[in-house]
Amino acid sequence: MVSGKPHKESPRPAPRLCVRVSRVEDPSAFARDFDTMLGGVDVAAVLLCLPEAGEHTMIEHAKAMAPVVQSKGIALLLDGHPELVARTGADGAHMTGIEAFNAGVDMLKPARIAGAGGLRTRHDAMLAAEKGADYVMFGEPEPDGRRPDFDVVAERVAWWAEVFESPCVGFAADLDEVAVLAAAGADFVALDVPAAAPAAGLLQAAAERLQAESIRCG
Repeated sequence: MVSGKPHKESPRPAPRLCVRVSRVEDPSAFARDFDTMLGGVDVAAVLLCLPEAGEHTMIEHAKAMAPVVQSKGIALLLDGHPELVARTGADGAHMTGIEAFNAGVDMLKPARIAGAGGLRTRHDAMLAAEKGADYVMFGEPEPDGRRPDFDVVAERVAWWAEVFESPCVGFAADLDEVAVLAAAGADFVALDVPAAAPAAGLLQAAAERLQAESIRCG
């Protein structure tokens, strides 16, 4: 069951960054540029969007990426495809929608990470947590690029952080949203980043926003 989160005197840890990476056309080039892409910023997880291709191609793509990411102590999560996690060496999968989460969670637990996003209601979020979600995510874009109203996302993050123990990820579209989600109580803040060196500047700026919010709240 999801448990209530007690009020604590000690300040909460600063939120950590997660990055969603898509359109990696050349995993070997990604491996070469990954250190520069991170720019020394602490990243908790990389959420990898696999190419629209056959199963063999997706598996080989993820298998090429996994050791690059994991060698930095960063978890590699597949965006969907929980059935491929064990075969690719990934650490887990992020599943969008309560139906997809319910269908995939038993393929992953207890050995691997099972994340839940695309949760349209508070009830769906609670169901995912009760089913064993390692985190719930609020605010990620739909496949067509549309996002929930950001005020609703921030309110949902604040509600979850106040009431529940399970980690919460807030998805930010820009640096201003990073700060708002951190202030709302997100344990992690996720961003879309390019799979190349220009990501370093974005991640560094996001890390600075998180640090500033942590100092303000501490």
